Amino acid sequence: MNYNFYLPLTIILILAVVIPFLFHLSRYIGERSKNNASINETYESGVKKTYKDSFERFNIKYYLVAIIFVLFDVEILFMFPWAVTLRETNLLGLFEMFTFMLLLLAGLIYIYKKGALKWD
Repeated sequence: MNYNFYLPLTIILILAVVIPFLFHLSRYIGERSKNNASINETYESGVKKTYKDSFERFNIKYYLVAIIFVLFDVEILFMFPWAVTLRETNLLGLFEMFTFMLLLLAGLIYIYKKGALKWD
């Protein structure tokens, strides 16, 4: 019987037992934090928060920039496989990618004209 088939399954099962055991063991071996007021204090980006309100309003530009970044990041993800298979797709693949890029360029121009990239 060939036992090489069971080797990956055995490794996964061993890791599934060992990793939780190590996390549990670190609870007893590691140093415990003391009840310190500074540990529970809110700290974000180098600025200590002095207020207790968790419903602070953020500028919508942060979210808009994040969405625009994700949009153009996904564009790059679509362009890499296209570049790899360019020889197989011939002229039709080239036309399709340029159409895709023109649509995204139109979106970028629209975003620019609406002033979404201007930071006030």
